[in-house]
Amino acid sequence: MRPLRPFNFNTSAELFPAAIRKKKRAGFTYRRFGTAAEAVQFAMEQLPTDSLNGAYLQVEEARFDQNGIRSLYESEAFPLPRRPKPVETTTDADAA
Repeated sequence: MRPLRPFNFNTSAELFPAAIRKKKRAGFTYRRFGTAAEAVQFAMEQLPTDSLNGAYLQVEEARFDQNGIRSLYESEAFPLPRRPKPVETTTDADAA
């Protein structure tokens, strides 16, 4: 088995969001990005969940589904800043 090549986030990429059957595309269609990092960031931070389900990212000959896109986004090698995760807050009423 040959070792996997490191993923190049600087390669151009194409994002194919899934169609939302209940709505007419909701404004999200095929997009081409200058870098895979920008495509991954857009998919994870801006696509509605309905569009991300079934979407795929094409980078050169590799294709990544929703789980693959999420793995790239969560990778230590991901070069762009990630949107901060919402912080769960508790109130005094929750503690009681």
